[in-house]
Amino acid sequence: MKIQADALLFDNDGTLVSSLESVYRCWTLWAEEYGITAEEFARVELHGRPAAEIAADLLPADQVPEAVVRIEQLEVEDVEGGVHLLPGTRALLDSVPADRWAVVTSATRRLAEARLDEAGIRPKTLIAADDITRGKPDPEPFLLAARRLGVDPARCVVFEDAPAGLQAGRSAGMTTVALTTTHQAAELHADVVVGDLSAVSALVTDGGVEISVGD
Repeated sequence: MKIQADALLFDNDGTLVSSLESVYRCWTLWAEEYGITAEEFARVELHGRPAAEIAADLLPADQVPEAVVRIEQLEVEDVEGGVHLLPGTRALLDSVPADRWAVVTSATRRLAEARLDEAGIRPKTLIAADDITRGKPDPEPFLLAARRLGVDPARCVVFEDAPAGLQAGRSAGMTTVALTTTHQAAELHADVVVGDLSAVSALVTDGGVEISVGD
């Protein structure tokens, strides 16, 4: 399958890199510190959502700001050795000019930059939780990325592993490619579903970027 686009928009965790072990390690410790039971924690969707929204689901409003600072601290401190590139990431990013792609993450800028730096990824355009008022599944993060890149949202392709991110991409009017790195294919509503980015290649043309998607 081939997709014609002007820009590629990537989620970070579960799409470009994996830090799942670090994420669950840090959030489990955080939940223990705040007296959140395993049952309460299990009911909340963790992946692909801003920390502030997760904390707000679990704690009284007056505790949320401090709790968000604490989880960021735990995760930043756990970055070294806790992040690795997923298959296909390096080859795909190296094949696309820096002004044709962006990272759009639900993490804070501090945490996102720490994880990306650990993996050796330095995006020219990064949209983080600090940049938006409504996180995924709202389309705001992806629409902001398109605006920063100066491209029509309809000419953007979103690469995501989480249902919340895919919903955000669809709501933004973008083509969506789902990766089954953290969820089963049946949980992912997208235009195309692949295992990881090793199934994707890109060719820069006069008309933009031609994306080829395999199985």
